Amino acid sequence: MGKIDERAREVREAVGTADLRVLLMSLHHMTGDERWLAAPYLPRRDVRIIADESAGLDPGVADEIRAAAVECWGSRPAIDVPDDERMMRMMAVCLGHEVPREYLGMMREEMGFTSRDIALDTSTDFPAGLDALVVGAGPSGIAMSVRLQRLGVHHVVVEKSTSVGGVWRENTYPGCAVDTPNHSYSFSFAPPNRWSRFFAPQPELREYMERVANDFDVTSRVRFGTEVVAAQWIETDGKWEIDLEGPAGRYTERYSFLVSAIGQLHVPKMPSIPGLETFDGAAFHTATWPKGLDLRGKRVGIIGTGATSMQVVPAIVDDVSSLTVFQRSPQWARPVERYHDPIPDGVQWMLDHYPYYAQWYRFTMTWRFADGLHPYIQKDPSWEFPERAVSKKNDMHREEMVRHMATELAGRDDLFAKCLPDYPPYGKRILLDNRWFAALRRPHVELVTESIECIAPEGVVTSAGNSHHLDVIILATGFDVTQMAARLNITGRGGVDLHEAWSGENPHAYLGISVPGFPNLFLLQGPNTGLGHGGSAIFQSECQARHITACMARVVERGVRVIEVDPDATQENVAATDAAHERMIWTHPGMSTYYRNTSGRVVTVMPWRLVDYWQMTHDFVDGAYHLR
Repeated sequence: MGKIDERAREVREAVGTADLRVLLMSLHHMTGDERWLAAPYLPRRDVRIIADESAGLDPGVADEIRAAAVECWGSRPAIDVPDDERMMRMMAVCLGHEVPREYLGMMREEMGFTSRDIALDTSTDFPAGLDALVVGAGPSGIAMSVRLQRLGVHHVVVEKSTSVGGVWRENTYPGCAVDTPNHSYSFSFAPPNRWSRFFAPQPELREYMERVANDFDVTSRVRFGTEVVAAQWIETDGKWEIDLEGPAGRYTERYSFLVSAIGQLHVPKMPSIPGLETFDGAAFHTATWPKGLDLRGKRVGIIGTGATSMQVVPAIVDDVSSLTVFQRSPQWARPVERYHDPIPDGVQWMLDHYPYYAQWYRFTMTWRFADGLHPYIQKDPSWEFPERAVSKKNDMHREEMVRHMATELAGRDDLFAKCLPDYPPYGKRILLDNRWFAALRRPHVELVTESIECIAPEGVVTSAGNSHHLDVIILATGFDVTQMAARLNITGRGGVDLHEAWSGENPHAYLGISVPGFPNLFLLQGPNTGLGHGGSAIFQSECQARHITACMARVVERGVRVIEVDPDATQENVAATDAAHERMIWTHPGMSTYYRNTSGRVVTVMPWRLVDYWQMTHDFVDGAYHLR
């Protein structure tokens, strides 16, 4: 009886911490009882990223739900995989509003109710002669390797570093964390991870990537310390000839398929500031943060006020003797309640043990950080004040963020004037206020808006002639995002180099995945696939991995060896992408953003909703590709 009583107490305590909207869905699975999808058990709508766990329900109703959940614990579920109509009802009840039917298939896959894997339409296995090389063992490379393994494609992953993890291995600066709720920023094919908080810090993300790579046998397929020097398409063989540099030196191999999974946030962008090399102290990019660096008592300057700076500044402000922040342009930042909140032990238990709780928890997190913002960043041609917002809805968000900024900087009119952007909200990358404004108002912190003239041995000199004496200079200046896969020195049919095909900082590809003239080449996180309105980059990688494996499966089913995207289909897709961007905020003339190239074309992020991209990439389209 002792063990039974202990387990009952554990269940009661865990259920008491549960999100009631999620618990209701688990309860319906367990019992099949329709009453849990009707009044008085209907949660109220809550659009906050981390919603109130009480779901707006009366305390008595909440107690009834919890008691029923405890009572049915350990019983056999009445409903395993809900049919389409039941799924639609459950999603609507869980969120407190109707969900468009177009999201049904996407969410079924995200929650694991429907497989995302591609299966061959033949009775044969994937031919051994059709193999693949995947470049990069970050999140995209891991997702790609898992899908290739499940399709039966023999493949090798090459990784220039000594471990997996990609961006989460490279970036170790203080405060580094995901800015997407991590129960959404995770692989759909992997078990739920035990995150310590809603927005996981970098060490946990790296550990997660390593664990998934080990659990799904990706690590054994990786050649570490190996990078691609060049790749050339050999038309007579229908293969890629790839020059590789590894621990034992340089060598050449041939593969049927070449898949780039190196991502966009890969190469640090160094600013061209005169005199940087003359600085007497330590100067480094955030992506190359020195191991063991001690900033205690140091005079520190940080150049840049983007996403990275907004994480670094609050993390180091208590250690330094002075902190000077050099701002080129101010940024909008959204308030996010509970950013640092830990995930209670009871919630962890529910995610690990209570049937269907993890699936529906993932659903709520994915939904709240997915397409909800998309309508707010569309231009309204009839809007009267395009200099401050692109629509009335966009202006509502502006007013919300201005109020938040005014509250955070109350009594500091000088800072408020410096921090208030003069362009519409969401015109640049969406940033989260991770105690950023609170850090700026500290007495030993200075926000400098004068442009930087040069760097002298003792520090930074601004255009107004002011000198800032520093011990350390941190470069939070972002990444070179326009080269993408072209940095691999890829030569396609007819000797055309990918650099040439993308000349003028103009990368483009069909669905961001395939490039005409480059047969059997596929890209993950390619042009116009980044997320500017919300969502998970891992979701994007999984959509792309499915599409790529669908292409490979069609090669086998047709009995051919080569697949190449159609130029007209590519041109049509790129034109549609550009036209969609013209209707969106990122082509607004009032600001600059790394989303655009030097000609003003948006090349990094996509204009589509997540559900649009999921539909675009989900199935093979015969007219879009040529097989031979």
